[in-house]
Amino acid sequence: MRRTSTITVAGLAAVALTLSACGREEGGSTGGETGEAIGSGAAKGTITVWAMGAEGEKLPELTKEFEAANPGTKVEVTAIPWDAAHDKFTTAITANKTPDVAMVGTTWMGEFAKMGALDPTPAEIDKSVFFEGAQKTTEVGGTSYGIPWYVETRLVYYRTDLAEKAGFTTPPTDWQGLKDMAKAMQDKAGAKYGIGLQAGGVGSWQSIMPFAWSAGADLTKDGGKAYNFDSPEVLKAAEYYQSFFTDGISDKAAPATPTTEPDFVSGKVPMFISGPWMMSAVEKAGGGEAFKDKYGVFQIPADKQSSSFVGGSNLAVFKNSKNRDTAWKFVQFLGDAKTQAKWYGISTDLPSVKSAWQDPALASDEKLAVFGKQLETAQAPPSFPTWEQVVTAFDTEMEKVTKTGADPAAALKTVQSQADSIGTGS
Repeated sequence: MRRTSTITVAGLAAVALTLSACGREEGGSTGGETGEAIGSGAAKGTITVWAMGAEGEKLPELTKEFEAANPGTKVEVTAIPWDAAHDKFTTAITANKTPDVAMVGTTWMGEFAKMGALDPTPAEIDKSVFFEGAQKTTEVGGTSYGIPWYVETRLVYYRTDLAEKAGFTTPPTDWQGLKDMAKAMQDKAGAKYGIGLQAGGVGSWQSIMPFAWSAGADLTKDGGKAYNFDSPEVLKAAEYYQSFFTDGISDKAAPATPTTEPDFVSGKVPMFISGPWMMSAVEKAGGGEAFKDKYGVFQIPADKQSSSFVGGSNLAVFKNSKNRDTAWKFVQFLGDAKTQAKWYGISTDLPSVKSAWQDPALASDEKLAVFGKQLETAQAPPSFPTWEQVVTAFDTEMEKVTKTGADPAAALKTVQSQADSIGTGS
């Protein structure tokens, strides 16, 4: 669903490329290394930029404005398929042939920083303008590398018309309320499954961890130096998540995508957890504008608090950039609130800069506003270089929990044992 931003960026001056340090938190949001200052002159010369998927294809629409504001500057964008990106980056880092700037997946930051490939964020960039959870995805060992470019988080999608039939006129705010509503969707609204939850498999941690964070979990211990999967809070979340499957409220045989748009539209599965991209998908399946009033979204229900997973992608500058000043000025340009609002109009990627959400294109959409509210408390996994390896074990064990009824405590002990064996890689 494409929305057109009403913000005008015509006449964007070079001054917009330098984010003011005024009002910045003293020393930034971390106590780690700070990058060298960015030159005060205008951007100049050529820089290379790598970006994945649709972002790589659409980014040239913005680079023209940067080039216009900085005569003589050239930004060369290379679009890279997501499935080839990680290997392309690691090969480039090893060969010392990286681009100047790149879009970097949030869970890759620790690995690339550990390889010594990323340039620390300069002090001129005000970290406080970004959502806190998103900003933390740029930080490795207390040092920030780059900025969060765009963000996404997960909410509960639900059929408002069927919820009313089930006896719920307002969405639940706590765990028991969510389960009661899902069960009522089956008993009173004719749903086959009350809520579609991922029954293990790759990426299932992104569905379970919001409940762990909502229970107050910290995925690290020993001062942030070790993994912490077998904590009481993670166990509480795993037991709660499992209960949907053991009680028949969610489908044990569900694939990696636990519900489809047609299932949601038909009412077969009237609730699921997903990101903002699903709004356009369900509306298309539901016939367009008429379906908008038949569904809503709400924040992940709270145990101790409401929290969710914060995803998206970051922008980083590589240490071997031959045009570092212009590289960072381009990153600053993409992190400007007005640019972010315009980028939303081009890509529908949600802004990482909090003030960009005041743009009418976002502020006027009630569903998007809920995503913005959830982003205020959304969290990211630790930026350990081994996260991708360790979380594979978590996904495997949780599949046993959801599909075979395995003991969550034993499963988490197995995950913790494997995490301890693998280590953080820091």
